[in-house]
Amino acid sequence: MKTIDVYEHGRLYIGEQGFNQTHWKAFVKLNALHDGAYFDVLHEGLKFKQYVGVIQVDGLLIQIHPKADKNDHDLKWKGVLIKMLKACGKVKAESNGNAQLRKQNINLLEVYFEYFLSEVEGLIHAGLVKKYRRETSNVKALKGKLEFAGNIRHNLVHKERFFTTHQVYDANHKLHQVLNHALEIMGYFCKGTYLSDRLSRVRLAFPEVNRIQPTAQFLESIQLDRKTAPYERALELAKFIILNYSPDIHHGQQKLIALLFDMNQLWEEYVLHQLTKACANTNISVTGQSSKAFWGSYRTIRPDLVLTQNNKNYVIDTKWKRPSNQQPYIEDLRQMYTYARFWQAEKVMLLYPGESENSKFVSYHNHQFDLHKHQCKMSFASVL
Repeated sequence: MKTIDVYEHGRLYIGEQGFNQTHWKAFVKLNALHDGAYFDVLHEGLKFKQYVGVIQVDGLLIQIHPKADKNDHDLKWKGVLIKMLKACGKVKAESNGNAQLRKQNINLLEVYFEYFLSEVEGLIHAGLVKKYRRETSNVKALKGKLEFAGNIRHNLVHKERFFTTHQVYDANHKLHQVLNHALEIMGYFCKGTYLSDRLSRVRLAFPEVNRIQPTAQFLESIQLDRKTAPYERALELAKFIILNYSPDIHHGQQKLIALLFDMNQLWEEYVLHQLTKACANTNISVTGQSSKAFWGSYRTIRPDLVLTQNNKNYVIDTKWKRPSNQQPYIEDLRQMYTYARFWQAEKVMLLYPGESENSKFVSYHNHQFDLHKHQCKMSFASVL
């Protein structure tokens, strides 16, 4: 399979590294399905936005790597995405794929597929859950409710059969149908990879269930109970695979899957996890996305992180895009001033990715209206 490595906010044109017109059209349709969130469409090319991850279509795999600053060396950012996903719990820490990343050219898509296979294998080993369901069919013994009209229609000749609606206790239920559909999707993209044999063994061990084409509403309707609680992670991964799969991106001729993450959200979540872990045994509480009313009940404001110690609040707002001239954007400073006023925080901070360094606190000079002296600073935290 052909692999192309690009970086966020980079460009890719038709004719470069095996990227052709067919791929470009598929990417444009994918972007249209998501309201233009992933790329800016150029003339015979694409300009990537802040979304990173992998896209596979028609024998081509494009890996979009994060890159906080265009002046950084490309190679040092490879592998950063998986480390951040692992730290945030979006990739299983003990996944074999992660252990082999330094040894093989394993991409993010294969890591997620392997994670999902491991979860399904664990469920099969522990014993798959069976449920009662209603089935209407021909049977050789009378059980359940006899459907008179259907019995006349189907068994006018075969008097020894009964067309009934009855209860069946087996593994053919919605949970397994969703998992099976995700395994089928994997089959399209695992051909020729190291996961192919493992996937075949899992599908042989998996029970035969009805094939479905689940919608987002159908997936959200599935509720887990005490008996099916072990399915939680496998179901979450199956939803992730199904909802990112686009079989009709080119009139059914191409099958495309895209696992993409917004780096702004991922950076915020990554910092929250690291701070929560660092403050676990201290008197500092860390809260993410706490909101307050800003304009009646219609508008709220919510900083990324609020740290509280001894009844004092400190607000941190994470920014993945670094300022070009080492000075914060005026919009960000106004935003931080609002947070400082509403959370009564004397000190607030803008946190960017980069080599670890801190600037000095700078006061907001507006004492005519201020009862408190608010200060803001810029800080950089290394992702690597």
